[in-house]
Amino acid sequence: MTGTVLFVDDEEHIRIAVAQALELADLPHRCFSDPRAALAAVDHDADAVLVTDIRMPVMDGTELMARALGIDPDFPVILVTGHGDIELAVASMRDGAYDFVEKPFEPDDLIERVRRALEKRRLSLENRALRRALAQDAPAPARLVTRSGPMAALARRIDALADTDVDVLIWGETGAGKERAARRIHALSARAGREFVHINCGALPEALIENELFGHEAGAFPGALRSRFGRIEHASGGVLCLDEIDSLPLHLQPKLLHVLQHRSVTRLGSNDPRPVDMRVVALAKTDLAAACAAGTFRADLFYLLGTAQVRFPPLRERREDIPTLFVELCDEAARRYGRPLPDIPPHVLASLAQRDWPGNVRELSNAAERYVLGLEFDLEARDAPPGTATLADRMRAYERDLIAGAIASHGGRLRPTYESLGISRRTLYEKMQRHDLDRGDQGLEDDRD
Repeated sequence: MTGTVLFVDDEEHIRIAVAQALELADLPHRCFSDPRAALAAVDHDADAVLVTDIRMPVMDGTELMARALGIDPDFPVILVTGHGDIELAVASMRDGAYDFVEKPFEPDDLIERVRRALEKRRLSLENRALRRALAQDAPAPARLVTRSGPMAALARRIDALADTDVDVLIWGETGAGKERAARRIHALSARAGREFVHINCGALPEALIENELFGHEAGAFPGALRSRFGRIEHASGGVLCLDEIDSLPLHLQPKLLHVLQHRSVTRLGSNDPRPVDMRVVALAKTDLAAACAAGTFRADLFYLLGTAQVRFPPLRERREDIPTLFVELCDEAARRYGRPLPDIPPHVLASLAQRDWPGNVRELSNAAERYVLGLEFDLEARDAPPGTATLADRMRAYERDLIAGAIASHGGRLRPTYESLGISRRTLYEKMQRHDLDRGDQGLEDDRD
């Protein structure tokens, strides 16, 4: 099935004519007089092409194109130009437009350009799907659990950024899973086959960080018997992940700023800069904007790193993810220790989902290891979710977590889920609807005979 043509023009007779031509060509289409409505139909994973007039009163075509490319840099945009807009259209091609067609145009010419754009879009989406599949088959650190709304939105944003080569800043609480997000960006990017170099700026002694990042030449300091390239050079061609970037000493921040600006590194004891082709994913446990205001982080480095920012939510803000994430962590622990994966009853997962987990994924991973090893395991909910002060609220929250836990416990299989809960298929669906548990988001599979 072919993709959809999103056609935008403020003149009704042109919309009617183009709609007729697309209909005859058997091309699905939607026509818009308002560019803002068309923009709402542009999505990172939409199988579509945008065809827009340039001269429009509400929003011109070049602005619409820029906004569409902001959602997805690979979204095909064809500009419809008047005779005086040719120079503007050519400039727009440099800015990311796929093609342009000049008024008055022959319908067959427009159809041919649209078909080529749709084919390009199809190949782009297939390439993304392949990268996602590879990421799902990749080691667990590159996978994200996305049952909750916040995580689903975050995953879409990460996947969109992965397709570009922009540097990314990911910030969030310690143990929330920022490194997993960084590895996913690497796994889904065009650099997936190259190095992923991770360095924790907060774990190295201050005296070693400069040498670790930039490397040195022989004789640069006592004991430097031979040259050594640093982690930045090692990341050339791939991705450099700077963990706890907010712990980088203030006096080293200008040197890192210079590297990022010029994409070159100078080893200690050398005056010769060496070019590096790398993508930087920086991880911070604090809000760097606040750190800049406090004077502990350089504002210019923050602006350079923060072109694309992602906040990674803590577990307490995405409780729906906890049951599935715990099952996955238990599976990882069972493989690591050579143990069988133990049965995880729904009430255990429901209890876990009610906790705040101040240590986030790191704390949950520790609990999963203890569960797999058969060590002491506390099932009492230590923290109640915000806003659940009354008994009725707590009961509703517990029922929701119990259902989500049962789904995760049975791997999304429908029959074992409702049978383990002692309810019918219909009741399960009704309760999921009442608790806003989406079947697709929960990974529920209908195994009806």
